[in-house]
Amino acid sequence: MHRFRRAVDHLPAAIGEIRRGAGFPVAAAFLVLALPFYTQLRAQEPAAPAEPAGPATYAGDEICQACHEDIFKAFERNPHRVLERVKARGWEGRNCESCHGPGSKHAESVSAEDIQNPARLPASRASEICLKCHLQQPFQVSRNHSPHARNGVSCAGCHSIHKPGPGGAPAGFAPRKPAAVNAQCMECHTAAWAQFQRPHAHRLAQGAMSCTDCHNPHGSLLANSIKAVRGNEPACLGCHGDKRGPFVFEHAPVRLEGCGSCHEPHGSANPKMLTRAQVHLVCLECHSNLPTAGAGARGAMGGIPPAIHDLRTARYRNCTLCHVKVHGSHVNRALLR
Repeated sequence: MHRFRRAVDHLPAAIGEIRRGAGFPVAAAFLVLALPFYTQLRAQEPAAPAEPAGPATYAGDEICQACHEDIFKAFERNPHRVLERVKARGWEGRNCESCHGPGSKHAESVSAEDIQNPARLPASRASEICLKCHLQQPFQVSRNHSPHARNGVSCAGCHSIHKPGPGGAPAGFAPRKPAAVNAQCMECHTAAWAQFQRPHAHRLAQGAMSCTDCHNPHGSLLANSIKAVRGNEPACLGCHGDKRGPFVFEHAPVRLEGCGSCHEPHGSANPKMLTRAQVHLVCLECHSNLPTAGAGARGAMGGIPPAIHDLRTARYRNCTLCHVKVHGSHVNRALLR
């Protein structure tokens, strides 16, 4: 086999002899026999290694505009346009590539695989691109710890990056009008939207307020992404300022558990969005009235407050009839006034 391989290696020389007319009979016969093996052996030889391609470089916005004219024109009204106008940011003339990365290879191959598309990246990687600029802004500072981030919702899942967003937002790519904000949140939070259809609810379905009046979609230090107002207090106090305090005599659940300890903020079948149908049932979840020895003889329940109340009497079943300052009082420890 090795001798045959050496003979095959001399095949190009034999072909040259044929061309010059020398040794034609012998060379021609050898050529007929060896040519199939020569082709097979050459096919088995490893190909020469290709020269490594260099890294992609920045091509500039004009190259992007040549193919993506519609996106480029829509981007003219986008707040991200400031990247190109502010030279200190280092993206002058390379606005598109600030998010999509260097585009020289994509411009040559016109292949989607040669360009970075945040909409097709994993949520964590896509959000990382946005947070290169937005992480230090107060409204987005908790983005990495938000429920949206933990559930794989990227920035592009809510924001229209290239053009003004839904609802006709004139100065950005996120909805501004309450109805448009609610419609976008409703696409995922269908259970919460159903709660707003209950008889007693905030006027969200009527367009009087939006989800972002209470929640920070980018995350918050408070539970459930509740927006903080005036010194990291819950957003409820932004509208219900009379319940804010601080009070000399506080009702503990208001300070420790918040409004949700007694109210269903999205909506309830009970008046005043209470968690129970009757007021005294809400109060008795904490103020459990345990009987003591001899309570049955007096016909009243006693022990832990409200020890003096006979709940069989109608007037004692409406706690707020006497305890009118259930959110806190400045003058009475029992919250009577």
